[in-house]
Amino acid sequence: MSCCAGGKSDDPIFTQRKPTTYEHIFKFIMVGDSAVGKSNLLLQFIDKRFQPNSDYTIGVEFGSRSIMIDQTQIKLQIWDTAGQEKFRSITRAYYRGALCAMIVYDITRRESFENLASWLSDCRKFSSSDVVIALVGNKCDLEANRQVSIQEAQDFSKEHGLIFFETSAKTGQNVDDAFEKATQQVWKRLQTMNDPSNPNNPNIQK
Repeated sequence: MSCCAGGKSDDPIFTQRKPTTYEHIFKFIMVGDSAVGKSNLLLQFIDKRFQPNSDYTIGVEFGSRSIMIDQTQIKLQIWDTAGQEKFRSITRAYYRGALCAMIVYDITRRESFENLASWLSDCRKFSSSDVVIALVGNKCDLEANRQVSIQEAQDFSKEHGLIFFETSAKTGQNVDDAFEKATQQVWKRLQTMNDPSNPNNPNIQK
């Protein structure tokens, strides 16, 4: 994947960094229409880079990074999926086992926002019932070209029980915050599920 190569010559690229130990692995999946910036969000999160005029994702690409949540090292395995309809059946296979689904739209393309219901339907149908779903409005650096208001996105998120972020894969604005807060939500949900007092704890014999 492109996020695992390149960068400034004096900065260590992802594959050159020393491996870190981790206590948990969380699988994330990124979905949404083509050209909304999913690949560049992943690239920015992993390597702090932006690749203008990047090619469309063919099928599925992958990247990973470890972050610290509540003094716990967690490795995120992030699957970046193609947005074209012809790859939809391939994408659906990658929902399995995902703890978080990030649905990305482009704030300058209203059509990508109007298609959210379809992506959300897939998330709910092909993921586990307790998956954390985050709505990500990308390209907030292009404010002059905005076609989707923050209020609209917040209303959609509230209606469907999603967490919401606006990001810029180009400038890096809110990118780390989106991944980290989504991870915190997953962590909190897992802690709740594993609480011995929770009747839905899968480890409790009934």
